[in-house]
Amino acid sequence: MKSYEKLLLENKAWAQEMVEVDPNFFNKLEKIQSPEFLWIGCSDSRVPANQITGTAPGEVFVHRNIANLCIHSDVNMLSVLEYAVHHLRVKHVIVCGHYGCGGVRASMTHADYNIINKWLRHIKDVYRFHHDELEAIPSEDDRADRLVELNVIEQVQNLAKTSIIQKAWKKYDAPTIHGWVYRLHDGLLKPLSIMTPDSKVEDIYRYDV
Repeated sequence: MKSYEKLLLENKAWAQEMVEVDPNFFNKLEKIQSPEFLWIGCSDSRVPANQITGTAPGEVFVHRNIANLCIHSDVNMLSVLEYAVHHLRVKHVIVCGHYGCGGVRASMTHADYNIINKWLRHIKDVYRFHHDELEAIPSEDDRADRLVELNVIEQVQNLAKTSIIQKAWKKYDAPTIHGWVYRLHDGLLKPLSIMTPDSKVEDIYRYDV
C-alpha cells in the first residue's frame, strides 16, 4: 500500500469512528463554524494545533507558517486574522512557537536558503533587536531556545500593532493575544506573554480606529 493510500484508508476509519460516537457529528460541523480560538503556529509537522490542545474539529481556526511569523505585509496571515477576528469573532489569538524550530535555527546561521532567506530575515531582525541578551548565552542550544521565545513575544506585539486587532479591541473588547511555546520533549505548552484589549501599544503603531 502506498503512503498516500494509507492516509485515505485512515480517513475512512476516522470518519466511521466519529459517526459511531456521535451520529450527528458531521451534520453539526457542516452547519456552523464558531471557534473561540485563532491559532497561529509553525508549519512543523510535529506541532498540530488540535492534537496538542485536545480540541475537536471546529474549535480552533488555524493558520500556520514557517516559525509562526506575524508579518505586517503578509496578506495571507492578515486575511486569516481579519476573518477570524471580525467575522468569526474569536475571543483569543494564540501565537505558538516550539523549541527546536528549524526556521529559528536556520535564521541563526549564515547559510543561503534561496527564497527562504526572505522569510527568515524577519527572525534575524528579532535576533538583532535582542542581540546583547542572545550573545550573552554561551550555549547554542540555549540561545536558540531563547530566540524561539523572543520570536513568539515579538509576533504577539506585531499582531497588536495591526489595525485589525486595534479595531477589534475598540469594537468588541476582544481578542486577547497569547504567546505560547511548545516543548517537543514532553508535549507541554509554556505561556510566555499576553496582551489584552487594554494593553498599551507603542504610540507610533497606534491607529485612529
